[in-house]
Amino acid sequence: MLALGIDPGTAICGFGFVSLESSRLVPHAYGALTTSPKARMEDRLMKLYDGLDALIKEYKPDVMGIEQLFFNRNVTTAIPVGQARGVVLLAAAKNGLPIAEHTPLQVKQAVTGYGKATKEQVIYMVSKLLHLAKPPKPDDVADALAVAVCTTHCMGSVAWRNRL
Repeated sequence: MLALGIDPGTAICGFGFVSLESSRLVPHAYGALTTSPKARMEDRLMKLYDGLDALIKEYKPDVMGIEQLFFNRNVTTAIPVGQARGVVLLAAAKNGLPIAEHTPLQVKQAVTGYGKATKEQVIYMVSKLLHLAKPPKPDDVADALAVAVCTTHCMGSVAWRNRL
């Protein structure tokens, strides 16, 4: 099964396609959809939707993984991230793609073995687990790959199979 991991954002939306083949995690494609901060918000969201829709149609993933929205102090950052997340969920729904939501703690646990890992530890482990020659840039791409890795682990669970 091919998992698409997403790290939603309106400026940078990271994505990563990962499959589990035998016992090896295999990256298929990864990168970021970007928008200009000078563009109107509705145009930025449409660009994210169109880009994500095209990626889903090209790679045909079996599932999309996304982190549950979490914010600590900065509510103004959470609003655009929530808008981008809504667009991501819409793209999945329009393409009939099941969604697996994970907490940040679950993603870090799946990738590093420690739910309170630092961003640097997550980037390091994503690079090692996926046998990447160099760490993915920007950080949003590493986060999306981490979500995809977490999602591949979940796909084998009884709860996930019952959901399908």
